[in-house]
Amino acid sequence: MKAVSDPSSLVRLNIGGKKFRTTLDTLTQREPDSMLAAMFSGRHTLCQDPDEGSVFLDRDGKHFRHILNWLRDGIVPTLPDSEIAELLREAEYYQLLGLIDGINDAMSKKKEDEEPQSELNRVDIIKCIQSEKVRLRGVNLSGLDLSKLDLSYVDFSYASLKNVFFSRANLQCAKFRDADAEGSIFHNATLRECEFTGANLRGALLAAANLQSANLQDACLVDCSFCGADLRSAHLQGADLTNANLEGANLEGANLKGAKLPNANLKSANLQRAYLRYVNLKDTQLEGARLDGANLLGAIR
Repeated sequence: MKAVSDPSSLVRLNIGGKKFRTTLDTLTQREPDSMLAAMFSGRHTLCQDPDEGSVFLDRDGKHFRHILNWLRDGIVPTLPDSEIAELLREAEYYQLLGLIDGINDAMSKKKEDEEPQSELNRVDIIKCIQSEKVRLRGVNLSGLDLSKLDLSYVDFSYASLKNVFFSRANLQCAKFRDADAEGSIFHNATLRECEFTGANLRGALLAAANLQSANLQDACLVDCSFCGADLRSAHLQGADLTNANLEGANLEGANLKGAKLPNANLKSANLQRAYLRYVNLKDTQLEGARLDGANLLGAIR
């Protein structure tokens, strides 16, 4: 049976057993390139129930009312994450491009709103560091660009520093005890004698950083990059360096007692006089590494 061409004509739909009534205009005007608009354009023969005259679509009818409301007034409904994901699948099936874009925009905005925002900005930090004994303990600075600043001796203990950009900053003697600095960038930063005890640096970039005598005991350094970093005399006792990239790093005299090194890359690293007693090096890449004078008593290789 051909679909009727009068825009105001009543259309009966049976979506997976759920019954709906709407108009031809609603189904075709807002999303003219959609599958629904094509179905009811008059160009196609539709299979209708002989008794009710309804058109059956083999889809879950749970969210079809939201589909119709979108076609009527163009408003994306506010739904829980699980339901909005279901609605997105239905919108994709019906090829409702405007609704798809609206849902994706709403989901992105919700994600941004839920992410913790920094409590200070770069200007605030610059004002702070002009004072002595700066303490930013427990402060949320996530996502800030603090590159090239003199942040020496600043106390960042317990702070949220996710994805902070510290590239080329002077952080000598700064404190990061138990800070969450996951994904932060310390490329070419000066971190001499810094304290990172218990800090989370998962996925952080510390390539070419100066970490001489830095304290990284019990820190999470999983997936970190220390390529070419200076870690001479660094304290890495109990640190988790799983999958860390230390290729070409200078670890001369570093203490790695109890460190976890599965799948760590230590190719061409300088481990002269490093403390590696009883460390499991079985799954560690050591090609070209210098181990002269290293304490390897009981190390597993």
